[in-house]
Amino acid sequence: MPRVADHDQRRAQVARAFQRLLAAEGFAAASFSRVAAEAGVSVGLIQHYFSGKDVLLHFAYEDAVARMSERVRVNVHDGGTADLPVAEVLLDTLVELLPLDAERDVEYRVRQGLQAQALHHAGLAEVARRAGGEILAHVTAAVEDGVARGEVEPGVDAALAARVVLAATQGLADQVSLSGAGSFPAREALRRAIASVFTGSADR
Repeated sequence: MPRVADHDQRRAQVARAFQRLLAAEGFAAASFSRVAAEAGVSVGLIQHYFSGKDVLLHFAYEDAVARMSERVRVNVHDGGTADLPVAEVLLDTLVELLPLDAERDVEYRVRQGLQAQALHHAGLAEVARRAGGEILAHVTAAVEDGVARGEVEPGVDAALAARVVLAATQGLADQVSLSGAGSFPAREALRRAIASVFTGSADR
């Protein structure tokens, strides 16, 4: 009898194949037969784990946003442990959300494609809200840490500042996707957006 871990791996294998098709060709192209061919499995196996496309869609979105949120969490935690300037930690964290290479471009396209579906799908919308809330919490905590270290002026509304930074990040991601990774210095643009919040002089 297959181990539970094997079931988890199979679901992830199918979900990643679905994500790759979604990124390359859009939602309409990601039929079970196409996903099966991309994943190297049978349609029957996919139907064993996912009763319909909506179920696969939900799982794939959960998988995509969970990996993104975890990467943000780990980068923020590791940067804090290393006692690096908070603004630099935040820059290194959020630049990972920009489609600056092939892997991040796929992730961006998956998030955008699934978020578009979420506009008409209550279950996906809840996944999007939860994922957005988790990332907002991580960035808000970073801004609060910046206040504590003197990198952000006292009295700044940390949650509002975090939303400003995340809005700038999303806008830059859209521009990079439309214009190309080498079309403008996206990392420097993001650095300036973060600097608009981190205006203090850290007492280190």
